Amino acid sequence: MSTTTHTSFKPFIPDDQLLPEFTLRAVFLGGLLGIVFGASSVYLALKAGQTVSASIPCAVIATLLFHPKKRSAGAASPILECNIVQTIGSAGESIAAGVVFTVPALIFLGFNMEILHTLLLALTGGFLGVLMMIPLRRYLIVKEHGALTYPEGTACAEILMASEQGGGQAKRVFGGMVVGAVYKFLMVGLRFWQDLPTWQPKWYPGSTLTAEVSPELLGVGYIIGYRTSAFMVAGGVLSWLILIPIFRFLGAGLSAPLYPAGALIRDMSNEEIYGSYIRYIGAGAVATGGLINLFRSLPSIWTSFHTSARQLLDRASPAGLSLRRTERDIPMTVVIGGSLGLALLIWLLPVFHVNFLSAVLIVIFGFFFSVVSSRLTGQVGSSSCPNSGMAIATLIGTCLIFLLIGWSGHAYSAIALSVGAVVCIASSNAGTTSQDLKTGFLLGATPIRQQTGLLIGVLTSVIVIGWTLYYLNARFTTMEPRNFPDFQANASMLNGQENAVGPDRQTYVRVSFVGDARIPDGHYLIGPQDGKIHFQQVQGIESTKLQAPQAKLMSVVIRGILDRKLPWGLILIGVLTAIMVELIGVQSLPFGVGCYLSLSTTGAIFLGGCIRKIADLFYHRTGDDPNEAEGTLYSSGLIAGGALVGILTAALAGTDLGDKLAIGPQWLGALAGSRWLALAMFALLGSLLFRSAKKN
Repeated sequence: MSTTTHTSFKPFIPDDQLLPEFTLRAVFLGGLLGIVFGASSVYLALKAGQTVSASIPCAVIATLLFHPKKRSAGAASPILECNIVQTIGSAGESIAAGVVFTVPALIFLGFNMEILHTLLLALTGGFLGVLMMIPLRRYLIVKEHGALTYPEGTACAEILMASEQGGGQAKRVFGGMVVGAVYKFLMVGLRFWQDLPTWQPKWYPGSTLTAEVSPELLGVGYIIGYRTSAFMVAGGVLSWLILIPIFRFLGAGLSAPLYPAGALIRDMSNEEIYGSYIRYIGAGAVATGGLINLFRSLPSIWTSFHTSARQLLDRASPAGLSLRRTERDIPMTVVIGGSLGLALLIWLLPVFHVNFLSAVLIVIFGFFFSVVSSRLTGQVGSSSCPNSGMAIATLIGTCLIFLLIGWSGHAYSAIALSVGAVVCIASSNAGTTSQDLKTGFLLGATPIRQQTGLLIGVLTSVIVIGWTLYYLNARFTTMEPRNFPDFQANASMLNGQENAVGPDRQTYVRVSFVGDARIPDGHYLIGPQDGKIHFQQVQGIESTKLQAPQAKLMSVVIRGILDRKLPWGLILIGVLTAIMVELIGVQSLPFGVGCYLSLSTTGAIFLGGCIRKIADLFYHRTGDDPNEAEGTLYSSGLIAGGALVGILTAALAGTDLGDKLAIGPQWLGALAGSRWLALAMFALLGSLLFRSAKKN
């Protein structure tokens, strides 16, 4: 690809050549793929704490469907239609990332998560991300061509240009989707083997060796590569094989609970020790890693903000129909009016729980970090852009402003989170928007049509994203028995609270506790007569099934500043651990995420990274080469297929049909519960991924 400046650059499709672009079939397929990858990205982000760019899979699927096997002489090329498909389809993944990284923090803060609230946050944040990127296109995409590479955008353009000779690469994506879907259905739907083989050796008390043998985590590990996956599993080893055994050993002789837990360590499971202590250490490590990434980018941030602002002030001619086709943007009047209108909407609609100052902060932080995200995406790519770190910086700034004007306490935490959520979604979608516009610039697409397509992509994907998030949380919510002998609820605690039926069919009073030193935060069922806690409602996003590490981190930041009720000693351990690993040359952000996530997640991701390492050595490729397409496309298919079947099986969980499908234990008996069978099937899946990495 050319690295010359924009003055000498010639796009693949000349400016004066008119091809089908913004067609009905392109918009429909793009919207459909946005829904598919948006839903699967929600599931993946909740489980693994990250998403995978949807642009390339959308592009290769479009090439397979739109490119005829034999094009007749004079027939128009569908390359610009395929570009519209990937433009619209990519919006779902970026918005899903911004939503999942922030909105579930409401649960950790003690609030309920509502579909309408989530949908409107996603809609306003997604629209702001697109609108605020439009004025930056001429500078970041055109003038900085050659300086900012936009890795995913460039790779997507290369695939679309190569598709002019055929759409063969799409077969890898579809092949991965079929294998991932079949494997996941056999494992989770029919239950022929267990999905979480675990070993807790008695000779090492407190340790846990486990891996979730799912196709989506294997695919994530392959895509992010060996090095990053190794950093993540190293964090998991620290938490699950070092810190938890230390707590188990030191707490064995204690006769009183150790803050912040409400039970004796010797009576706690490994998972309960993690939830009471290790989670805070991991949160401190993730926060520090995100901020270190952000601080490391400060020179680029300042340059981007300064030059982009100057570019806007110096701009003489607005976008319009008089410009060449490849220079037409959505008019600035629409951009400014739309941004101000969204800010007013956020302020005036009661569902946002936002005041005027918060709406102003959303616009200021939103534009600043949209600039930051767009430029950083051009330098390091979408996957490496620290959107969660920018959300943390937004929350810290917002909460500190709240404290300065006297807005402290739990009541303001939801307002602060709304600010952080909209900014995080906007910055995430601004980065994706810049990647898509880079692809269009290289191909010779029409910017205004891409920008319109991105707005359509936001609109079509937010509905399924909000519904999927809410539905998965509800499906994985459980009632767990709890006993806190020293706790006694008084009448004032129970007055005005809603009733709920427990697993034993008895009626209880449902009460939410936040910041009570006697018991962990959460929702509890209390007996109306005895005032004792009988059950805890463990929501799906609080469980090990859907951990949402970034959202938990957001809640930790908000509560730590506004409520001032946190085990800061544990958080500081995580902070200093992240600094320590940075000093020895290890990336602290993936290491911190590994500290926070379950070893079952990071272990499976690491195995995918190991397959990438072996494939690179065996096929004589550069290690973790971002331009490697074969295994990456297949892995994208594994992720999409596994995640979609995961959503389907979650819908069937607990139903008669779901129970009838679970024939594995009947057919295989004890073998279905064997961890060795699960590991053997995972090895088979890994071998298929290894074979897919070979070039044709």
